Amino acid sequence: MSKMKLGIVGWRGMVGQVLMDRLMSEGDFSHFETSIFSTSQKGTHHPFTLINSNPILLDAYDLNSLKQMDIILTCQGGDYTSKVHRELRSSGFKGYWIDAASTLRMEDKSVIILDPINKHVIESALKNQQKDFIGGNCTVSLMMLALGGLFASDSIEWISSMTYQAASGAGARHMNELLKQMKFVTDDVMKEGDNLSDKILSVEKKVKTLLSDPSFPSENFGHPLAFNLLPWIDSELENGQSKEEWKASVEANKILQTKNPIAIDGTCVRISAMRCHSQALTIKLKKDIPLNEIESMISEHNPWVKLVANKKAETLQYLTPEFTSGNLQIPIGRVRKMNLGPSFINAFTVGDQLLWGAAEPLRRMLHILLEY
Repeated sequence: MSKMKLGIVGWRGMVGQVLMDRLMSEGDFSHFETSIFSTSQKGTHHPFTLINSNPILLDAYDLNSLKQMDIILTCQGGDYTSKVHRELRSSGFKGYWIDAASTLRMEDKSVIILDPINKHVIESALKNQQKDFIGGNCTVSLMMLALGGLFASDSIEWISSMTYQAASGAGARHMNELLKQMKFVTDDVMKEGDNLSDKILSVEKKVKTLLSDPSFPSENFGHPLAFNLLPWIDSELENGQSKEEWKASVEANKILQTKNPIAIDGTCVRISAMRCHSQALTIKLKKDIPLNEIESMISEHNPWVKLVANKKAETLQYLTPEFTSGNLQIPIGRVRKMNLGPSFINAFTVGDQLLWGAAEPLRRMLHILLEY
């Protein structure tokens, strides 16, 4: 039996790099005949040692080459999807399109993929001959995996999610700029020595002055993120939400295919962590459920959730970006009944947005296609 032909586009960006690392470490390329595409380096050798692979980079804009693929997996971004997808489909491409970009998420013919939560939706779409499978928003996917047991039991009435999103969510250049911002400040204030405690208030004033210095590096963020936070992510909507906040409700309900949508809203904030997105959750349950049952629902739903005891030591050890970075585990803790009432639950979760928030659902979709 011949192997499916897999074409990969967008392997140099952060999500693409993480995805390629996962595909290689898990031996996934053995299942496919793989071609690597490039938007800028066609005709040169790609840097990977892969079995069943064409060593030459193909043109990512060549529709004829793309049409030879059974599956196209792209992390190239929304501009590429907008330029190529519709034209490729119009030219007769009948294969599967798996995409990390948000461009096609809310299209009627697209399925947002998060198989530990909605594998039945994915399988139904395959039976209906749908071909576009799109990775979801990173914070939405991480929240749904953390709360999978409560979603599966239909226990949630609404959620307020307050996110703390790392610099890497904005891209590699933004991560680099955060480092430059930190260096710009610390190189100046630390010239006077390491122990500034006795004059820390004057140091704090100096830091504030440096953040508004005309030479302070802020080309990408537009504002200081170091020693600061930015309580707005993505574009403005007319209702006062940011687009990042809007995605939570619309994407979660599309993933679940809910008949009665679950209301999800909150505030999305950029913080100066390098990697991993965190979320503080206020959850209104449909009824009062004992706390031990809630914890069991959460911890038993999928193999990646790590329930962290609501204790100071465990929280500070496990419920952090530092612990979670590069890890497929999704810790969730601070789970407790709130003073608002017996059906109100508090929780805090953190996950690697480059893994389960982006690359892993795409990789797992390849395996679903192999099984189908």
